[in-house]
Amino acid sequence: MCALRPAPHGPRGTRRPRRTRIPGPLLVLLGCLPGLAAVAALGACAGGVDDASSAGRTPRPAAARPAAGHRAARPPVVPRAAWLDALARHAQPPPRYDDKAVAVFVHHTDSPNGYDCADAPRIIRSLYTGQTAARGWDDIGYNFLVDRCGTVYEGRAGGVDRAVTGAHTQGFNHRTVGIAALGTFTAGVPVPQAMVDAIAALAAWKLGLSGVDPRAHVRLTSSNSHSRYAAGTTATLPALAGHRDGFMTSCPGAALAARLPEIRETAARLQGRTAAHALTGTP
Repeated sequence: MCALRPAPHGPRGTRRPRRTRIPGPLLVLLGCLPGLAAVAALGACAGGVDDASSAGRTPRPAAARPAAGHRAARPPVVPRAAWLDALARHAQPPPRYDDKAVAVFVHHTDSPNGYDCADAPRIIRSLYTGQTAARGWDDIGYNFLVDRCGTVYEGRAGGVDRAVTGAHTQGFNHRTVGIAALGTFTAGVPVPQAMVDAIAALAAWKLGLSGVDPRAHVRLTSSNSHSRYAAGTTATLPALAGHRDGFMTSCPGAALAARLPEIRETAARLQGRTAAHALTGTP
């Protein structure tokens, strides 16, 4: 399991928010509701989450103009319309934004690994249903999801090129990006290279928008004492971190966590950085 200790998650009293305009492209009917097996596979990667909707009612301002500096190309991202059908979709409030994203948290979804990549949309829909219907959240918590073939999917609504406030790492949802690897990557489980490369490309692009070196450390302030740090504590964390760096969990699994140094180096290279660049942290 991803989290070692359960904690209260998601907002209280907001299980059925008043219907508002749903952001994002027109949703299409893709299939039936997901099976219970995938919903049950929701591990505590989702369990280590405090939903962004619990932090105030006023949407945050749109992301500021990206800082100049090292940039990486935007990888292809499959939109929400590819996995979120009209039957599964829930009404939700408008997305919330931070001024920029300066860190990435990598997760695994604690779900089966032996899926066909063509089935990834159904799996993501199952995760969404488990988090919105079963847990009462307003949307899926992760900003992005990556399947074992290296396909990147848009997760939480709000725009892939904006600093959308996610609900993926309890205490550290602000100014961060949550990337979830579809599968379970505990010790000894192979992590597909295509998945590793896709996470690196996605992190390079998102961190490059803020001028952050993926190999750096950044300072983040915990918003929730259920994280590893008491609320209000400023912690120094890797700019490209595992879920377990911010929350009491084994997520993203020992095997994927062991690939994070490689992911950082690949992401830095995609930003055009070399070992000679100083790692100065958040700009």
